[in-house]
Amino acid sequence: MPEPCPTAASEFAISTDKDRLDRELIHSFLTRRYRAKGIPKETFDRSIDNSLCFGLYRGDQQIGFARVISDFATYAYLGDVFVIEKFRGQGLSKLLLKRIRAHPNLQGLRRWSLVTRDAHGLYARFGFRPIQSPERHMEIHDPEVYRGKRSRQHGKTHEQKHSGGRSRRLPS
Repeated sequence: MPEPCPTAASEFAISTDKDRLDRELIHSFLTRRYRAKGIPKETFDRSIDNSLCFGLYRGDQQIGFARVISDFATYAYLGDVFVIEKFRGQGLSKLLLKRIRAHPNLQGLRRWSLVTRDAHGLYARFGFRPIQSPERHMEIHDPEVYRGKRSRQHGKTHEQKHSGGRSRRLPS
């Protein structure tokens, strides 16, 4: 159910109703951006189906989006946040983030994270900070996965990378 946002004339609404999402708009926007460049529609659909999604609307038109991946107990990852260009500069991203952080299923979490190239100032207003101990964090990142390829780094096993391409057999 859409929830009116406290703006002039309640012109904007935020909803977690996935049936209301304009998936074509979201996919089109994300597939052209660095964070999900070239993401196949099937992969995108799975990501929506398995996330808590927030649509930002002006009337029936979707104008923004964000999603949260969470266990709803300890951790949440915020991703794919955007407001379409025509509606930027009106505080709508702040409104969207405020609503996300206030969502009842996302309270009491020990850790939130996100990955972004930009808008650090915006996210800092909501408590996000650079990782304090980056040496403790690890990731697997394969930028070629959406192109149907495995990157060189991910195409070999650890053993192959560190043994000149030869696999060693472990004792049974």
